[in-house]
Amino acid sequence: MGINKINIIVLTGDHPFQEKEFDALFQNMEGINYTRQELSDFVNSPDQDKYQSLVFYNFHQYVPDEKTANSILKLTERGQGLVILHHAILAFPDWKEFENICGISDRKFGYHIGEKIKVHVEDHEHPVTKGLEDWEMVDEIYTMKSPGQDSRILLTCDHPKSMDAIAWVREYGKSQVLCLQSGHDNETYSVPQFQQVLYRGICWSAGK
Repeated sequence: MGINKINIIVLTGDHPFQEKEFDALFQNMEGINYTRQELSDFVNSPDQDKYQSLVFYNFHQYVPDEKTANSILKLTERGQGLVILHHAILAFPDWKEFENICGISDRKFGYHIGEKIKVHVEDHEHPVTKGLEDWEMVDEIYTMKSPGQDSRILLTCDHPKSMDAIAWVREYGKSQVLCLQSGHDNETYSVPQFQQVLYRGICWSAGK
């Protein structure tokens, strides 16, 4: 392990993705020690507290069992950083606590793959988006309600098939949380601005 590096883990499950390109996205991040694991394996791990930031990239469509729910909630009790990435925003649709973590009271959704969107930097002062300019990219987008007033919106878009918010931050328990709608495949993974937002979001969530 590198000195002063941020230990992160990406938690996956119940959704396919381009594994090689996805792993490279994190492996190329400076100052990051990267691990990827199925959420079902993570909940049985004794090392859950060693990660400064956890990236959720899972898509489980059921209420988690007690052990899984407790593992996730203990992250917020310890104040570990959380990044809820792309389809993970739609995970556990009937679990109230995950709804609260994401900050969206109604997560019923539609989806549209391969849409060209213009991402607008709504907040130029937050560390995750400071210095960034608007950009265009192709991604899968969701029709879903936007987060409530207890979230700080960082990125938006006005695509008619997309929810308004692309990225937002909030607090849940002792954790700092970044939710990022983007991230379907390598067409998005390879966009420099997406990479910056994800990297900065990980660092910010970890308190760095």
